[in-house]
Amino acid sequence: MQKAIIGKKIGMTQIFDEKGNVIPVTVVEAGPCVVSQKKTVENDGYAAVQLGFGDLKAHKVNKPMKGHFEKAGAAPKRSLREFRLADIEAYNPGDIVKADVFAIGDQVDVTGTSKGKGYAGVIKRWNFHRLKETHGSGPVARHGGSMGACSSPSRVWKGKKMAGHLGAERVTVQNLKIVMVDIENNLLAIKGAVPGPNGGIVSIHDSVKA
Repeated sequence: MQKAIIGKKIGMTQIFDEKGNVIPVTVVEAGPCVVSQKKTVENDGYAAVQLGFGDLKAHKVNKPMKGHFEKAGAAPKRSLREFRLADIEAYNPGDIVKADVFAIGDQVDVTGTSKGKGYAGVIKRWNFHRLKETHGSGPVARHGGSMGACSSPSRVWKGKKMAGHLGAERVTVQNLKIVMVDIENNLLAIKGAVPGPNGGIVSIHDSVKA
């Protein structure tokens, strides 16, 4: 059975193994989640399950979403994520998914939204070198410089490294290891860093082997 869950990043700490080695971990409040929709190849063209996480008051849900949750027999949820899994037979609308679906030693991929850092220049955003400030550089030591757009192609190519919005993008960290599972409190301790700020929503699923 393939496994997936939605969680909230609590923060980072460290734990010790049986040999006394320090293991840096990210603690995630994983679930409980509800299966709000099940998609099949026959009806939708692909197999997937949609999970909901985080309680939401009924009056904050619009009519389409209210009907969506009622069809699944589930209470309204704040966050919805869809997971394309090869085997979804074990999932049915209304089922509850908790942290105990994972076990110590499981390899997982974690997807979240990275911290937003606002508008940034090319040095901070792309690690450009700065100009010398000895002679003649003027007030442009941290500027991006020429774009190289002459009569041909007479435009700036899409994807050109320039100043702009930094962060707040979808990031997936692969092949992280679960080192602790707290079933009572629905907590997972994942070795290493998980994308996003504390309190951010993350998706956790089995690692996709190359």
